[in-house]
Amino acid sequence: MEKIITGINDVVWSNALIVLCLATGVYFSVRTKFLQVRYLREMIRLLFDNKASETGVSSFQAFSIAIAGRVGTGNIAGVATAIAMGGPGAIFWMWTIAFLGSASAFIEATLGQMYKEVKDGQYRGGPAYYIEKGLGMKWYAVVFAIATILSMTLLLPGVQSNSIAMGIKNAFPVDPAITGGGITLVLGLIIFGGVKRIGKVAEILVPFMAGAYILMALIIIGMNITQVPSVISLIVRSAFDLEPAFAGVFGMAVSWGVKRGIYSNEAGQGTAPHAAAAAEVSHPVKQGLVQAFSVYVDTLFVCTATAFMILFTGQYNVVNPEGGFLVENLPGIPVGSEFTQMAVNTHFPGLGGKFVAIALMLFAFTTIMAYYYIAETNLSYLFRKGTNKWLLVLLRVCIMGATFLGAVKTAEMAWALGDIGVGVMAWLNIIAILLLQKPALKALKDYNAQRKAGKDPVFDARKIGVANLEEWEEEPKPLVSA
Repeated sequence: MEKIITGINDVVWSNALIVLCLATGVYFSVRTKFLQVRYLREMIRLLFDNKASETGVSSFQAFSIAIAGRVGTGNIAGVATAIAMGGPGAIFWMWTIAFLGSASAFIEATLGQMYKEVKDGQYRGGPAYYIEKGLGMKWYAVVFAIATILSMTLLLPGVQSNSIAMGIKNAFPVDPAITGGGITLVLGLIIFGGVKRIGKVAEILVPFMAGAYILMALIIIGMNITQVPSVISLIVRSAFDLEPAFAGVFGMAVSWGVKRGIYSNEAGQGTAPHAAAAAEVSHPVKQGLVQAFSVYVDTLFVCTATAFMILFTGQYNVVNPEGGFLVENLPGIPVGSEFTQMAVNTHFPGLGGKFVAIALMLFAFTTIMAYYYIAETNLSYLFRKGTNKWLLVLLRVCIMGATFLGAVKTAEMAWALGDIGVGVMAWLNIIAILLLQKPALKALKDYNAQRKAGKDPVFDARKIGVANLEEWEEEPKPLVSA
């Protein structure tokens, strides 16, 4: 079974997908005139436009749900894996896919907002919705929805729960089955409370968890401030095969950097548009910009913090593609969150491992919450006339079951299944947004024109000539403080 899963993973994550992700990011960066740089201040301003309506959550809540999905195991164990498999140079390629991917994230999130609809008293949207309405390809939309439900409920939760269980086991003498049972129980209490509860929980937990982790990283960076230039130099040199210690792993650095970068920030994967569609904003581009900024928060802040902590302390191994290790600073230590735990423990003996375990638990748990929200949205898409309550219960039971099983199975199996889920969604969504880019670019042009006229942009689909945007052909709903 493991050989079959590994084989499928190798096919999904072939060089073709790596090239597609990078090329798409370059293309959208050029088409938007490097929006990710020009609109950075605007992204931050819009983030705190904290208004909601009866049918939509605030921009910050939508940002929090998206960050809950982006910031997870990939930011701790994923970064460690990237370094182990591709050397320090993999971090450069994580930065690259984050910078380029933020443009892709803008396009997909803007489309998610444009093609949203109201169902069950709340906004629903995402790739399945914009594929059907924008491209007129319902069969493709159904394929995406089914692939997403399977990924979110069966393939991806295990990566998060496995990392939680292993992190807790390394820091505290707790059996993975007990940890798995605990997080499954708490998850059930939250997801049975509905999407609004997920938004509220994410709004509280996400700023706390990201802030605490980054603060710890900043303290360690401050303690090693003189090493920052040499670490950055090591990352850049290794990225282009210029560092003798890591010679010959250029391809692995690119591959693992892009793979773990996308796993971490999810740019172009098609997950964030679901959260983006739930936001109540006056113009779709506003949420597109907020979601583009969330890619920066995930990779340029959180992943970089993890990488610096590991590289400062030398608490890592690097696998030789031809067998053995290029660097083996930690004999007998498997690839995973252990690198990060040992790095923090170097500066804070006895505390570091526990702190990282708790941070990982919060990161990964909120990601599983986001997975459920995305799965529910796609189930809602498949049953437009009304989702059967028993199917909803089955969905919740499945994600809880996958969460528990992930905690007790091997890390290799969990990551392989998770990579397949991410890769399949990325293939389907990136092709879709390349085919459906014009409406998003028209919306951006409209937004720019209104800003230049000194207005707070308000979107009217009829003015830009895009069809099937029912929610944008009506009078705006009154906004209230979230």
